[in-house]
Amino acid sequence: MRCNWVGPLLAVGLVACVSKPTPQSTQPPTPSGERPFAIVIHGGAGAITKDKMTPELEAEYRKMLATLADEGYAVLAGGGTSMDAVEAVIVRMEDSPLFNAGKGSVFTHEGTIEMDASVMDGATGNAGAVAGVKTIRNPIRGARRVMTHSKHVLFAGEGADAFAKEQGLATEPAEYFRTDKRWNQLERIRDREEMELDHGSQSIRIEPGVTDKFGTVGVVALDKHGNLAAGTSTGGMNNKRFGRVGDSPIVGAGTYAKNSTAAISCTGHGEFFIREAVAHSVSARMQYGGQTLEQAAKAVIHEELTPIQGEGGVIALDAQGHMAMVYNTAGMYRAFKHSDGRHGVAIWEE
Repeated sequence: MRCNWVGPLLAVGLVACVSKPTPQSTQPPTPSGERPFAIVIHGGAGAITKDKMTPELEAEYRKMLATLADEGYAVLAGGGTSMDAVEAVIVRMEDSPLFNAGKGSVFTHEGTIEMDASVMDGATGNAGAVAGVKTIRNPIRGARRVMTHSKHVLFAGEGADAFAKEQGLATEPAEYFRTDKRWNQLERIRDREEMELDHGSQSIRIEPGVTDKFGTVGVVALDKHGNLAAGTSTGGMNNKRFGRVGDSPIVGAGTYAKNSTAAISCTGHGEFFIREAVAHSVSARMQYGGQTLEQAAKAVIHEELTPIQGEGGVIALDAQGHMAMVYNTAGMYRAFKHSDGRHGVAIWEE
C-alpha cells in the first residue's frame, strides 16, 4: 500500500492510499501572485499503531505537530529563510521529550547519549553535520554552525562537541538528556545484544501520561525567495554499539537539498537509507529521470527500499511548492503548512 497526501487537506490531514503512482496535482496559486512557500515536518516513521497510542498521547502529538508547523510557517511568512525555519522547528523538537532527538534521545548500549544531525542549503549546496555528539543541547545548531563556520561538512564525536563549545553553542551535562522512560527501554533489550529502532515493532505499550518517542525528526522548507533547505536530527537506535552512526548526519542519505530538484529529510532504518543514498536518490530521479517529486519519492520508498526490507519514510518539497510524504511503515508523524492555505497533521492513513 502506498500512501501520500493529495488534494486540499483539512487541519487533521487526509491521505490517499493507491496501488500505483498517480499524476501529481497542480498546486493552487498563492495569494497576490507571490512565490509559494511551505514547510513539511516529520517526527519519525515506524510501527506506530493505534493499539500502542492512548487518546491523550495522540492528542499531545497532534497538538505539538500543528504548533511546530505554525511556528515554522511564521518564520517563512515573516520573510525568514528556509534554513532559519528548518533550524527553528528542529530546535523545538530537540527540546521536547516527545521525539528521539536532543532531550528525547535513546541510549546506547553503554548507557550514553550519542546524537546526530545534518542540514543542507538548496541554494548553495552547502551542508553541515555532526555525529556522535554527547553534549550539544541542539545538534541541529551544531550542524548548521559546521556549515557556516568551518571548511568542512561533518564533525564527529569529541571533536564535534569541542567545536560546538568553541562556537558558543549551548551544552548540557549527561543528566539533561536522561529520561526514565528511555532508560527503561534500554534495560528491556540491553542483554539481548540487539539494536532496536525507537519506533520499531518491539516498542512497549504507551501508557497515559507517559511519553514515548518515535524515531528521527526532520524538516524541509521553501521560503519566499524560492530557496529550499532540509534538516534532520536523531538520537539514533536504542542499544546501538561501537559508535554506530545512521543516515541522519550523512548528506545524501538522510538529508539533501537542491533548488533545482527538492529538499528531502528521511526517517527509518538508517543502514538501508545509507546503502540506497535515499535522499539523493529522490533528487536524482527528478534531475536525471524527469520524475515528479511525488513519483520520485514513491519510487525510492516502494521500489528501492521495500524490496530490500528497508523501513521508513521521506518528506520532500520542491521549489514549486509540491509536497510528498511517503512511507512503508504503519505510520509516520507528519505535518505541513502551505502558503496556498493548505495545512495538515497526521500519523496514520487518515
